[in-house]
Amino acid sequence: MEYVQIRVLGCSGGIFRGVATTSFLVDDDILIDAGTGVAELTLDEMRAIRHIFITHSHLDHIAAIPLLADSVFDRLVGDPIIVHAQEQTVEALQQHIFNSYVWPDFTALPDRDRAVLVLDAMQAGESVELDGRRIEMIAVNHVVPGVGYRVESGGRSFAFSGDTTSNESLWSALNDHEDLDLLFIESAFANRDIELARAAFHYCPQLLGKDLSRLKHRPQICISHLKPGDEELIMRECREALPGWELRQLKTGDVFKL
Repeated sequence: MEYVQIRVLGCSGGIFRGVATTSFLVDDDILIDAGTGVAELTLDEMRAIRHIFITHSHLDHIAAIPLLADSVFDRLVGDPIIVHAQEQTVEALQQHIFNSYVWPDFTALPDRDRAVLVLDAMQAGESVELDGRRIEMIAVNHVVPGVGYRVESGGRSFAFSGDTTSNESLWSALNDHEDLDLLFIESAFANRDIELARAAFHYCPQLLGKDLSRLKHRPQICISHLKPGDEELIMRECREALPGWELRQLKTGDVFKL
């Protein structure tokens, strides 16, 4: 592939008009997380999705999976979407979403042999190769078991932290590679809410500034998962905490080519 394209379908910590929760479209066939931003896609674009990589089981990152499967059901019979996630997240999806109470079990519809969804359990440190793109799962530190992902293709790479707070595993895994061109990382709360950030296992600018010093690379930094209403404050505090970094607020509709 000549380049990898990342289209931001949603990246907020909440919803309101024009704002949606986390989902990134990689090229035309991979989603990283499947929050409410998936509704930005046309039906034809939804039909092209072959793989979904989930960071954790919280609703704002998985809400669109059952609705996506229902919307393009006929296209998927015999050619399922593969949902990649760590084992605990796979179990949560099966027990709490695809349980025939909250939603039909699309891992068994129309039947087990032709199910429209396949749940694939991965472990942190494992990678999947898809048409020249290598997607690596990386352990992070969230209130439920969580991971991030690093995607590499043609010598270029980007990473997404998922939801996390202070940790060593993300930075160690990223430092194991020779480079990193782009980093999507969360800062959900402003510094005034640092205790809430710690309790919810999220970053605020103060905590993020300390952790980012661990990274040996100097990628462009895009801040995601900002709480609605606090975006300007959080970004101002991020710029104060991260002087000298190339920094931007991530927004729905952003497109990156690597």
